Amino acid sequence: MEKETFYIITYKSATDGEVLTLKATTVFDSPLGLSFIAISDFIFNTDSLIVNSAEEDQRKKFESVNTIHLSIYTIISIEEVGKDHQGLNFKNDKSNLVVLSNDKGE
Repeated sequence: MEKETFYIITYKSATDGEVLTLKATTVFDSPLGLSFIAISDFIFNTDSLIVNSAEEDQRKKFESVNTIHLSIYTIISIEEVGKDHQGLNFKNDKSNLVVLSNDKGE
């Protein structure tokens, strides 16, 4: 059964600065540290009769890659696509805010 939810990750390549787009079914916090996102289970359209040269190049580039770890500073956007999405959930996310009450009653 194929997952109905997938992610479209737009990022800037560290090697040449080119903006690239990658589709994957799995995005999670990387074990490399808080400033990295891990992406795996890549999706490439192989059913089309029209060959997209950019996607074909990317498929060849990532065919032997299990997981790519991208710095959060190179990621431009992560779009979640599909009807059964549940959002990204990162174990090491430190963005939770705590609102303290104002003792002065203001």
